[in-house]
Amino acid sequence: MASFFSRWLVDPKRNPLAAIHKKSLDRRLRNYGLRYDDLYDPMYDLDVKEALNRLPREVVDARNLRLKRAMDLSMKHQYLPENLQAQQTPFRSYLQEMLALVKRERAEREALGALPLYQRTIP
Repeated sequence: MASFFSRWLVDPKRNPLAAIHKKSLDRRLRNYGLRYDDLYDPMYDLDVKEALNRLPREVVDARNLRLKRAMDLSMKHQYLPENLQAQQTPFRSYLQEMLALVKRERAEREALGALPLYQRTIP
């Protein structure tokens, strides 16, 4: 019952509030030329860091350029021009497949009792 409710709650096709939230997020990401996957922080989640290390260099470079452009626009208190906002694809994923693979590998290593690939240390 709880899983059905949680799936309904976040599904924009079923929940009108989730659809409104997705539309708002789409508009805000387009303003800066970002994709949803750009919002993942590799310093916070080491699985994201590992997934980014496994992606092709062109994909990671494009991500870094989008982030730099967004920071520059934010500091200038500007948005992308309308013609460039129309070309943006905020919900096209480039990280989710690799991230799912990394999480499956980590879960498999834990299930087998092997040491983790990476451990967070306190500096």
